[in-house]
Amino acid sequence: MNVYGRPTRTLWPGADGVSVEIIDQTRLPHEFVTARLGTIADAAHAIKAMLVRGAPLIGATAAYGLWLGLRTDASDTALREHSATLAATRPTAINLRWALERVTRAVSPLPPVERAAAARRLAAEICDEDVAINRGIGNAGLALIRAVAARKPAGEPVNVLTHCNAGWLATVDLGTATAPIYLAHDSGLPVHVWVDETRPRNQGAGLTAWELAEHGVPHTVIVDNAGGHLMQHGKVDLVIVGTDRTTATGDVCNKIGTYLKALAAHDNGVPFYVALPSPTIDWTVRDGISEIPIEERAATEVTHLTGVTSDGALATVRLTPPDSPAANPAFDVTPARLVTGLITERGVCRANEAALRHLFPLAERV
Repeated sequence: MNVYGRPTRTLWPGADGVSVEIIDQTRLPHEFVTARLGTIADAAHAIKAMLVRGAPLIGATAAYGLWLGLRTDASDTALREHSATLAATRPTAINLRWALERVTRAVSPLPPVERAAAARRLAAEICDEDVAINRGIGNAGLALIRAVAARKPAGEPVNVLTHCNAGWLATVDLGTATAPIYLAHDSGLPVHVWVDETRPRNQGAGLTAWELAEHGVPHTVIVDNAGGHLMQHGKVDLVIVGTDRTTATGDVCNKIGTYLKALAAHDNGVPFYVALPSPTIDWTVRDGISEIPIEERAATEVTHLTGVTSDGALATVRLTPPDSPAANPAFDVTPARLVTGLITERGVCRANEAALRHLFPLAERV
């Protein structure tokens, strides 16, 4: 996607051949800063501290992180330890485990001296695959936006509501939930995005809004609780969100607050779609509410907020009384019954096991 008019990915191999470069997303939207990952510890920190975030990007970063670890020690013991270190950083997004298992399976049979190079090649392959998957999601979702546009008066925009950031910044490029939006915009279809702020980390207000602005897509930032009101008044044509893990039966785990948007959409007859890259399907899980581990993040993300002051300085301020505790579950689960459809790289399907297995018949053996 475009950053200051230049096509840019969210991570790329360093020019020195022994590192990876990333966009430090904790500095957006106020500063565009890149960071260098030279060790597995750097990669683990980047994932844990959310310099990189979004299920597909976490997976790609973990794959490169395994390469960085293998550059130092490629023994069998070290391979297991490297994978365990990275797997412990974020428990909910399934792409992390998927990427680590894929690289481990590929390099384990090789002599230790060959493992690092093989891991690096596979990490690059995972990145390119992610872009191709997102392009497929974009094409499938574009058909949905076109269908809505055909029913509206000529020139009237299609209004899409999205939650959190399932955009270019959550992937290697293009995004999942935003991919159909970008393709619609680039093809000349009038489209407008309602951007949930997505407390407590404000990935919508800080990241989705920033990347939409960089690409020139019309959008409006709203508070998280405004979505239902907009739906009641006919101002939302469809909802498209992302997913960090989806069960074999179509339950969707995504950023906290997604479930409430699905309930509002269901009550108001607004189509609720989930952009679903196939690596986020967890074929081992059937009941998302009881089986998916929900990450509990630091209370300070709720009690404090960072922004730009009137004099242009970055500042962190407390929002709550100093003695008030805070809970911070990072994700919730939307039951399949509330999902209109899943937008995958192979097309749109119903949110149920039969439909998923029809599109991905060999997935359970991958």
